[in-house]
Formats: sequence, C-alpha cells, structure tokens
Amino acid sequence: MSHPSTELTQADFESLARFRFTIRRYLAFAEQGAKAAGLTSQQHQALLAIKAQSFTSEMTVGDLANRLLLRPHSTAELVNRLVAADLITRDIAVHDRRKVHVRLTARGETVLATLSARNLRELQTVTPAFEALLLQLSDLVEDFVGPNDCDTGA
Repeated sequence: MSHPSTELTQADFESLARFRFTIRRYLAFAEQGAKAAGLTSQQHQALLAIKAQSFTSEMTVGDLANRLLLRPHSTAELVNRLVAADLITRDIAVHDRRKVHVRLTARGETVLATLSARNLRELQTVTPAFEALLLQLSDLVEDFVGPNDCDTGA
C-alpha cells in the first residue's frame, strides 16, 4: 500500500460522509421493514443469506456464522430463535453428522420475499445516488491510493 498522493479535501470528506449516510439511510429503511415484520435486522440478514446460498448448496450453521460475521455460539442462538419463529428448519446433515443444515420454511420464504420486494423498491430510488457517489469515490480512491494499489478482489 502506498502513501497518500494527495491530502483529502473538504469535498473528499463530504463525499465519504454522503456515501456513509446513503448506506445508513438504506439500512435504516431495511431495519424498519424487518422490525415491522417482527424480525431483527440480523434475523432478516440470516434469512437472506440462507436463501441466497440455497441455490448452490445447503447452508450449515457454520456457513451462516461466516456469512453474518458472527461467532458460532451466537449463530446457534440466532438459529434457535428463527426455528422457534417457524422461519427456518434445522436438520443434521446425513453425510456428516457434525454439521447442521438450515433451510427456510414456507413462512420464512414468504416473509423474506415480502421484505426483499420492499427493499428492492427502495434500492430503485437510491440507486442513482449510489452510482454518483461510487463514481466520486472511485476517483478519490484512485487519486489517493493510486490505480495499482486498489484491491479489486472482493
């Protein structure tokens, strides 16, 4: 990583602040929707992660912990709450009894679909602001760090 090639300007700080505000505003919208559905934001994120992985492989509790950046014990408690709310099921893996698979229930699918549709409508309204801010920040990062020092892998 190289040293900054320029000092940050007032405009740079304003761009960073607008970007964080725009993200936070969207997240607050999503959190409010989850709350209205009787979920925490973390529970909503868990449902989304389980659904997204279900298209390619079964999700284990360990996978979910990694996806949510949680410790396994905290994830186990989250899974217990989601099972109790009839949003997911939990089954011991057939080929490796040390692993526990989680899947959405029909109720979990319905709740997630409703929240996802609502959030996509909101994203449609904030996308132009995100695009403009990302262009500004992309230029800022290139000017500040340099084009060869930016980590493009994600």
